[in-house]
Amino acid sequence: MIEPVIVQNVDTYFERFITIIVDYSPRLISAFLILFVGLYVIRFVNRFVRKLMVARHYDITLSQFLADILLWAMRILLFVSFISKLGVESTSFVAILGAMGLAIGLALQGSLSNFAGGVLIILFKPFRIGDFIEAQGVSGEVKEIEILYTKLRTTNNQTIFVPNGVLSNGTITNYSLENTRRADLKISVSYDTNLQEVKDIVAGILQSNPHVLEDPAPGIVISEMTESAIIMAIRPWAEREHFWTMVSDVLQDCKTQFDEKGIEMQPYVKELSKRVDKKITE
Repeated sequence: MIEPVIVQNVDTYFERFITIIVDYSPRLISAFLILFVGLYVIRFVNRFVRKLMVARHYDITLSQFLADILLWAMRILLFVSFISKLGVESTSFVAILGAMGLAIGLALQGSLSNFAGGVLIILFKPFRIGDFIEAQGVSGEVKEIEILYTKLRTTNNQTIFVPNGVLSNGTITNYSLENTRRADLKISVSYDTNLQEVKDIVAGILQSNPHVLEDPAPGIVISEMTESAIIMAIRPWAEREHFWTMVSDVLQDCKTQFDEKGIEMQPYVKELSKRVDKKITE
């Protein structure tokens, strides 16, 4: 008598399972249909918004940041619609989502500060995409400002992700903000050197260099007199895109013409070694 009862119970549960599947399948199919169509629509809208901002010449930094925020907002709305279509009450789901948001917010305080830092960077614009900056001990070209991180590409083609929180609260050196830059070059010569001759040689080098600007005028001054050498500071100006070329050419021409004139450039190592030897003898 027991086996027929068990078989009857199994048949009953199986019939109920089939009934639930049949009754729930339209809702399940429509929910996943909303999910797949929604993902396609979100992708299409995101691409359209990015192209529209580019076509209207909006700031590229602001465009990418707003497009990322819009993308995540649409994904959250799609997820809420998907859950609601499955039968979960929206009010209870919102309450659960609020509690989860509070817990996640407490656990991810650093990420929230990075998000706030990204908003501050977008609002106050200490740098933009394409600028060359130095911050938090690293330097590179700004390739992308994301919601939580700023992506830098170094001169040796490495990618560095800097959190927006510390980036917005720290010191930032933007080398691309101004169109011109001044180089602070230093050369050291011995006390036996004719300083006026050195200044004339350097002045001729700066005057013949096509990348050195006449306005502002370059400076050639004695900046320091050490125990073993006289330090001369050369301060030429150049446009930002020609800055490093100008620096290399000026230093190379100084070395070449000093050798031709018999002027000896005094290395800093000699001064350092003398100080070390003096401390040892004392």
